[in-house]
Amino acid sequence: MTSTNSHEDTSAASSPEPHTTCELVDRRYGTEFAGPLAEGTETIDLQLRHRSVRKFLPAEVTDAQLELIIAAAQSGSQSSNLQVWSVVAVRDQARKERISKALGGHPYIENCSVFLVWTADFNRNSRIVEAKHGTDVDSVGYLENTLVSFVDSGIAGQNALLAAESLGLGGVFVGSVRNNPLEVATELKLPEYVFPVVGLAIGVPDPTERASTKPRLPQRAVLHHEEYDAEAWESASAEYEEHLAEYYADYGRENYSWAFTLNRRIGSVEGMHGRHRIREWLAAQGFDSE
Repeated sequence: MTSTNSHEDTSAASSPEPHTTCELVDRRYGTEFAGPLAEGTETIDLQLRHRSVRKFLPAEVTDAQLELIIAAAQSGSQSSNLQVWSVVAVRDQARKERISKALGGHPYIENCSVFLVWTADFNRNSRIVEAKHGTDVDSVGYLENTLVSFVDSGIAGQNALLAAESLGLGGVFVGSVRNNPLEVATELKLPEYVFPVVGLAIGVPDPTERASTKPRLPQRAVLHHEEYDAEAWESASAEYEEHLAEYYADYGRENYSWAFTLNRRIGSVEGMHGRHRIREWLAAQGFDSE
């Protein structure tokens, strides 16, 4: 794949299928990118092409593919080499349907080839320490260790999705496993010190799914130089509202507002879909999060 940072062909930036790095960046932001770009790579181009896939063909993700995806996931950075995550691969159709029902019903869980549930896992390490050193582990419940296991699970999960996309597969992360984590834990027989963090539905993308690359906030909203700019959000979010509204208008959703979505999600506890109980649920699995 050849990449370029040239903006010479401005019409190509709005073409249905961007090919150059520059065109892909333009599509990611929903407008022509103003700043200079370094030369792209195949890896970066793949990242820029990312979109969530929620409609799958009835085709298999093979065990060989899955094992390669997990090898890529394990190649992600790990805090202090603790390796405090595990993943449960669910292929059984009845189990996928039960999990979907527990989370409110999601066809992409039921129809994907494999549903991966990433878990924060201190069970394995605690048992090793107890078996090898006779130590009664008493630090799992501290918030730092909870955060470490969640962060490392996220790093591994993103590596896995990028690997899957490089194989021509697609997927979507499913945060709603935290809407009903104890039922998911029961379904997967998760022991103490293991907590479901996020799901990842993977399969062969159905080309009939009408979806594209969703725009992101302008970089000035997220990239701060030397010091945090507490006012950068204002103009950046106003610009983003326009680009995202244009994106959703192409799918028949007129007058879409990102600010409205934010208000619905973080404006009140109802928007958390039950996740305000996360500390209670963590404690039930041994993560007291003190």
